[in-house]
Amino acid sequence: QVQLVESGGGVVQSGGSLRLSCAASGNSFSINNMGWYRQAPGKERELVAGFTPGGTPNYADSVKGRFTISRDNAKNTVYLQMNSLKPEDTAVYYCKARDLFLRNYWGQGTQVTVSS
Repeated sequence: QVQLVESGGGVVQSGGSLRLSCAASGNSFSINNMGWYRQAPGKERELVAGFTPGGTPNYADSVKGRFTISRDNAKNTVYLQMNSLKPEDTAVYYCKARDLFLRNYWGQGTQVTVSS
């Protein structure tokens, strides 16, 4: 199995920055993609940032120009740099990994709260 551990969440003021990290362990050799999702209270979980099959970062329209996803394949870690944060970015952020057998794995989530 694969285990995912997120870190880096917290409370920041509007306009501030946070960097989230997600490290994969276990049978992480089978992972071929990782990305970030978020879920606000009463809302559906949505894709925030990920990678296309060609390895190009892609972002939700709401975060383009403000968030940057990156990865360190040697460490099986994916990052999400979040700048110019807005109150509407407040949510629980989840890391997701996919393995070679097309199975999805989710982290426990990390809370990001942006105050106005």
